Amino acid sequence: MKTAGTTALIAAAAAFTGCTHLFFQPSGHIYGDPADSGLKYEALKFNSADGTALTGMFFPAAGTPLGTVVHFHGNASNMTAHYPYSAWLSKEGFNVFIFDYRGYGASGGKPTLDGLVEDGIAALEQAKKLPGAEAGKIIILGQSLGGAIAVAAAAESGFKPAALVLEGTFYSYRSIGSAVLRRRWFTWPAAWLPWVAVNGRHSPADYIGKITCPKLFIHSGEDPVVPFSQGRKLYEAAGEPKEFWAVRGGHIDAFYSQRETYGPKLVEFLRKALNK
Repeated sequence: MKTAGTTALIAAAAAFTGCTHLFFQPSGHIYGDPADSGLKYEALKFNSADGTALTGMFFPAAGTPLGTVVHFHGNASNMTAHYPYSAWLSKEGFNVFIFDYRGYGASGGKPTLDGLVEDGIAALEQAKKLPGAEAGKIIILGQSLGGAIAVAAAAESGFKPAALVLEGTFYSYRSIGSAVLRRRWFTWPAAWLPWVAVNGRHSPADYIGKITCPKLFIHSGEDPVVPFSQGRKLYEAAGEPKEFWAVRGGHIDAFYSQRETYGPKLVEFLRKALNK
């Protein structure tokens, strides 16, 4: 007769066998309309390299744009849940462009790791075409899984961002899978599984050292989703110039409930990176 611990262990093993797709938790639900908060925006349609139809939202800067922020959101829901983390920057003088990966929101297709990286590359190209955008003044903001996708998209395409901001992002797909399994005594014995079952391609660990722009890493010591050690390890693998902010609160919370504290600091960092 199986014990609860054995059952959980078997479930964990099954989940992590060929499990890279389990990093994606998309939804087609509309969580919010920026217009309800008085935010001016434009809905955009564009295509990924393989023709998959993608959707995005463009928040124009108040006045002449200082730069353009491309927001790679996290693994769950869609951009209608994530835009509050970045859209506020439009009032600080930055264009903001957030988009949905394939399978998320109104974007077509189904999410795959290779596909999401392709979508990220397409979004960076689309950002260059936005009103007031300049190729040398495009900033990447990646949160959680979005940070991993952003790092791979920039490095694999040769895109040179003016700055890179990563919040709550992990070091590699295999290491985060293993770290999650080590959190519970009954799944700890399966912590080796991600090292053989999870696809290791496109991991931030492979590319972060090649990105030369100013980099900001933000991670909460209380993060219940991505362990603080993962964010710190990614920071340590990066070259200069770089900064690390150890913050409080939950997962990717710095620019949501703590925006009053960290919002001005982010604006200062971005202006410095752009020489503004």
